[in-house]
Amino acid sequence: MSRSIVRQSKFRHVFGQTVKAEQGYDDIRVSKVTWDSSFCAVNPKFLAVIVESSGGGAFLVLPLVKSGRVDKNYPLVNGHSGPVLDIDWCPHDDNILASCSEDTTAMVWQIPDHSLTRPLSDPVVVLEGHSKRVGIITWHPTARNILLTAGSDNLVIIWNVGTGEPLITMDDHPDLIYSISWNRNGSLFCTTCKDRRLRVCDPRKRDVVAERLAPHEGIRPMRAIFTKDGNIFTTGFTRMSQRELGLWDPTNFEEPIALLELDTSNGVLLPYYDADASMVYLCGKGDSTPSAVRSPREGWASCPREGWTSPNVRSLGYSSSWTRSVSHHNDSAQKIGPLPGRPVPGHSGARARHGA
Repeated sequence: MSRSIVRQSKFRHVFGQTVKAEQGYDDIRVSKVTWDSSFCAVNPKFLAVIVESSGGGAFLVLPLVKSGRVDKNYPLVNGHSGPVLDIDWCPHDDNILASCSEDTTAMVWQIPDHSLTRPLSDPVVVLEGHSKRVGIITWHPTARNILLTAGSDNLVIIWNVGTGEPLITMDDHPDLIYSISWNRNGSLFCTTCKDRRLRVCDPRKRDVVAERLAPHEGIRPMRAIFTKDGNIFTTGFTRMSQRELGLWDPTNFEEPIALLELDTSNGVLLPYYDADASMVYLCGKGDSTPSAVRSPREGWASCPREGWTSPNVRSLGYSSSWTRSVSHHNDSAQKIGPLPGRPVPGHSGARARHGA
């Protein structure tokens, strides 16, 4: 008796489910600053969104246990004198948030456990060391109180937040830095730059230990993130302006492990990595359908997009427990889907599943 063998999809348990309107956030005035960052950050307690603000930069911090329409007078975090460009939650303390701005500073904030009752304008520490706007901020994944910033002065500065002093300053980039990502233990970080180079930097050596010219042939901005196995996942554009994905071994940049042309949209793809599932979620500003890919040993696997459609995205935030996107059309924040086994506080009916 013959038996047919059907290859099961690697994304058999992957789908997105948009929650009901009342379970999202409405009337959020997302920042209109032309800067390719997420403008949104999320952790198991809070959703933070960079918003439009007169007289300086500000962002909104909302508790996840509440949802619905956001009052126009809701208190903001507003210590910066220029537009806020990037924000990042501390991986070691869910109440600590870092921000950076066009005012050339970075700031670290202590967010109270419950929702703000009045504007917060006094940061825990102000970090001053850049001469131009600071567009990238990211916490060290394993060392407490260590924060990295990168600015339009082409400097990378690693800070001791406890003292407010810079620990390491690196000037290896001749042009604007597009992205920075730490590896899993924080011993290295990778960068993409306007000079079209992908670099791997060792902060202890204060040096670039590997680099690759033009991992994507297009001249538009690239992004790069470390994966848990030490490889580097990149997004960029082909010479014909198609969006392209790449996977690289940083010990051998001669040839990519894999390249995949995705689509012909214009938005720069921002990658969000789920180390537990070995999946990368992808979304660009203006996209209405986020994507997900997984790179097993036998080659690329691309997730079908059914169930992921949302209004045009202005920003996207991701954590191991939560995903949120902010809509371009109606200034609302919508949950794309929590991970399996992580119920949403107050929203037990809104769930999504995924697996290898």
